[in-house]
Amino acid sequence: MNVVSHDCGRPRVGISRCLLGDEVRYDGGHKRDALLISTLGALVEWVPVCPEVEVGMGTPREAIDLIESDDGVPAGQARVCLLGVESRTDWTGRMTTWSAERVLMCPDLDGYVLKSDSPSCGLQDVRVHGSAGVARVGRGLFAEALVRMLPDLPMEEERRLHDQSLRDDFLSRVFAYRCRRLAIPNPNPESRIPNPG
Repeated sequence: MNVVSHDCGRPRVGISRCLLGDEVRYDGGHKRDALLISTLGALVEWVPVCPEVEVGMGTPREAIDLIESDDGVPAGQARVCLLGVESRTDWTGRMTTWSAERVLMCPDLDGYVLKSDSPSCGLQDVRVHGSAGVARVGRGLFAEALVRMLPDLPMEEERRLHDQSLRDDFLSRVFAYRCRRLAIPNPNPESRIPNPG
């Protein structure tokens, strides 16, 4: 891994709890990502979050889906509701409110690793169920809040970080973000946080 050492200290990186091996998934399982933990774990301080548990769904729990809805909330390229697969319990309002509040508690984060395909954490191409079938056009509701409220924060899904060049780029962006957040000169001038606009 070609990562420039920084004087910025160890960055704090949010992560979907299931990726660390915590048994918080709907079925009581986890999605521990050994490669991610072994490659980035010594370089960052993980800040684990499970939106579904923290919003009150419990473990184990009913699976949830993003359902296309004109009255729904933005989620990637779709407007959706977040519903229980069997009960059709509507979690949309609770999840969007909790997500906005939780993101406000993240001002000291320097990056975020999200669980792909998750209706709460997926960053891109999350399944949205609609009248025409299933389309991969959604974003998890917590990820949507992160993107909307912290647009400059480096974010990636765990599956993309299995590619070493993407992993190295992510880590460089994380350190650059941390240096800028702490107003410390970045020793790697090629690492930049893209400015919106």
